[in-house]
Amino acid sequence: MYWEKEIETMGRSDLASLQLDRLNHSLEQARRSPFYGKRFAYKAPSHLAGLGDLTTLPFTTKDDLRNAFPYGFLTVDLKEVVRLHSSSGTTGNPTVVFHTAGDIGQWGNLIARCMYTTGVRKHDVFQNMMGYGLFTGGLGFHYGAEKLGVMTIPIGPGNSKRQIWFLQNLETTVVHILPSYALRLYKFFEELAIDPREDLALRIAFVGAEPHSEEIRKKIEDLYNIKVYNSYGLSEMCGPGVAFECECQEGLHIWEDHFYPEIVDPASEEVLPEGEPGELVLTTLTREAMPLVRYRTRDLTRFLPGNCPCGRTHRRIDRITGRSDDMLIINGVNIFPIQIEKTLMAIPEIGHNYLIEIRKENFMDRLQVHVEINEEVFHGTLAELEKLQENAVAALRAELGVTPSVKLVEPSSLPVSEGKAQRVYDYRNEAEAEG
Repeated sequence: MYWEKEIETMGRSDLASLQLDRLNHSLEQARRSPFYGKRFAYKAPSHLAGLGDLTTLPFTTKDDLRNAFPYGFLTVDLKEVVRLHSSSGTTGNPTVVFHTAGDIGQWGNLIARCMYTTGVRKHDVFQNMMGYGLFTGGLGFHYGAEKLGVMTIPIGPGNSKRQIWFLQNLETTVVHILPSYALRLYKFFEELAIDPREDLALRIAFVGAEPHSEEIRKKIEDLYNIKVYNSYGLSEMCGPGVAFECECQEGLHIWEDHFYPEIVDPASEEVLPEGEPGELVLTTLTREAMPLVRYRTRDLTRFLPGNCPCGRTHRRIDRITGRSDDMLIINGVNIFPIQIEKTLMAIPEIGHNYLIEIRKENFMDRLQVHVEINEEVFHGTLAELEKLQENAVAALRAELGVTPSVKLVEPSSLPVSEGKAQRVYDYRNEAEAEG
């Protein structure tokens, strides 16, 4: 039932003592970076007497990471770094996260703990249908599964019929998959006249990388006759493995031996009591290459009160309900509206007004951008308009990593606002409610 029973069921007072020891060590390590060395020079005590003293330290934000690009948060010699992961930038630098071999080992062990918590064992066959590369999801689960001793199929995303072939012929029992793709994949089973409830050995799915409702989770469970577990993580911490559901599925346990969590009011920045929703703030406790102190995740959740029936003592958070910033997640890819704006505004034939619509079609996110064009172009030839449309799609695809549809419209035809312009219209929740 437990991967590391002593740690997972540790009494709260003993866990707090462990956290405080690790926190002080992590703060000492953080001071070795140019960023925290300067920030903490006059604003931080050399040693915290209690966990509550952490609130006297300032927050760290994604903008801090971008502004300190590339090595401002690095605390070890570059020769000790074995891995870099990165998220896409909006208008400037991306956020980069460095790992030592020790960091990778800790991460793999955390994912192994997560998987074991849900009932995965060495006899299982794990099909990893998430992206590899700079994206942390695929590699994180890959190393965790191998740490657990599970046969791992690093198939990655896409190619649905090939996925199904492997699911059947390798008798896959566990998958890691986008929730939207799990729903989309079901359509291919129907085309192939395969019943996933009867014709597969599948029993567990781990879903993450994009927000989804409890209704979507239950729909996937019903379609495949499996258990679906929520995963939470972010690349700035390590990737997936920060928090995970146990077999009870009553919230996600934050692994407090590696992360110190807080819930704060996004506006006032005051720490909130248990049960009140707010923004999750995390401090790393064991990271070597790039410890982070009071990092604002922008993810909205709350601490769940009470104890989990599973016996684990690590606190639980509710599923993520949204973000305190304007980031969009399209089929697992993080996108900011400003990325779309800067790309469009670099095309001379395009006007100054646009709007973004996001809908669900066949359980997948569909991004459509409506773009006003210049008067001269609007009266041009059909071939010129088609060429412009192709160029806009190509430019957005290169910037975003997803392929939107682009609809060219005549000048001054899109709505305008006297105040802050509303650029994004997200209809996914409406479609899900109707479904």
